[in-house]
Amino acid sequence: MSGTSNPSSVSTKLGRIAELAKRMPDAQLRTLAHHIDMEWLTEAYRRTRKDGATGVDGQTAQEYAVNLQSNLAALLDRAKSGTYRAPPVRRVHIPKGKGETRALGIPTFEDKVLQRAVAMVLEAVYEQEFLDCSYGFRPGRSAHGALDDLQNHFFRYGGGWVLEVDFRKFFDTLDHARLREVLHRRVTDGVLLRLIGKWLNAGVMEDGQLNYPSAGTPQGGVISPLLANIFLHDVVDRWIEHDVKPRLRGSSRLFRYADDVVMVFANEADARQVLAELTERCEKYGLVLHPEKTRLIESRRPKSSSSNNDDDDQGSATFDLLGFTHFWGQTRSKTWTLKRKTARDRFGRCISEIRQWCMSNMHRPAPEQRRVLSQKINGHYAYYGISFNVAALTRFLYAVIKAWWYALRRRSQRRMRWEKMRALLKAFPLPRPRVVRPSKYF
Repeated sequence: MSGTSNPSSVSTKLGRIAELAKRMPDAQLRTLAHHIDMEWLTEAYRRTRKDGATGVDGQTAQEYAVNLQSNLAALLDRAKSGTYRAPPVRRVHIPKGKGETRALGIPTFEDKVLQRAVAMVLEAVYEQEFLDCSYGFRPGRSAHGALDDLQNHFFRYGGGWVLEVDFRKFFDTLDHARLREVLHRRVTDGVLLRLIGKWLNAGVMEDGQLNYPSAGTPQGGVISPLLANIFLHDVVDRWIEHDVKPRLRGSSRLFRYADDVVMVFANEADARQVLAELTERCEKYGLVLHPEKTRLIESRRPKSSSSNNDDDDQGSATFDLLGFTHFWGQTRSKTWTLKRKTARDRFGRCISEIRQWCMSNMHRPAPEQRRVLSQKINGHYAYYGISFNVAALTRFLYAVIKAWWYALRRRSQRRMRWEKMRALLKAFPLPRPRVVRPSKYF
């Protein structure tokens, strides 16, 4: 077998798997792992990020690449023979807002490659089943795709009753037995299921302590988002679309990005019925709805044609999805549309990360600081730079400047005055706020 990556050949194999899954929609697929060979693993290696954080073994992608072919050959042999042992993931915590943190699991680089190889197989199968309401971690789909479709739905139908769904610690509490049950309905290949089982049972290394959680899948792993999609496709998407919607009196629309879920209803009674049934459905599958973050609100297009004031959102109810707060507002042509601005908790989290970086790197040369800060700011604009959100982008830039100034003031006994900071910004300017993703409803 060749060890050279051949994307065209792997693409052909992926097409065969997809065609098989499409032709046999209700069958259990027993022979899938034979597609994973040296060529497949090499392609999985090519698709794996090389600049990510290292796992418990400390090995970098560059170190793994020194003996790439022998490493991949040994990995393939262990995966197929059943002797592969999933190493523990290194757990870190990142701020989530309101004092909460989100736990991320960082696998070893080799584990990422094997997870990517298995994910490629499963993705080819389940892409034939996933519904249009699912946007997260799928080829050709994105968070902005979900946001744009939501805005289009509100513009066309004038909004309605919005059900915000929040699963309490979804990735930490995902029931292994239930997940295996969902997977087994479609995939019964022993090699793949054995590997997935090893990843689910892999230990977690945190602060030098190794433990083995009985539930959950570490958020941050390559395979985790796909497993979450498979699970929620069965528990939420298919149930809503096939079992619930036919019984509703009015229209409804589901939007899901991984474990972020919003439903829009034309009828209040339908919304309350689904909320009650969803609670029972989640309990059946070991999920718990967050009592404070799961809520039902009414968000309809205002009838008034008065001038818009985004600061008070016209008094309308707002809801959050994918880092944005959504509210009704008027365009320049006085047309009501669903506007979006950076959510308060996401804004605070982004600024907190900037402050921490500035303080940790206060002694680096100003041009180097400016270069890194510019990258971070441009990354922020790439996601949050949408129509109607320029005010939040401006506040973000001002907060970054303040954080940079504060760090520079701390590195010397002679405190930097604002006049000197202004001169520094003139010599090393930061990117100005800009709309990267304009709305067609502007």
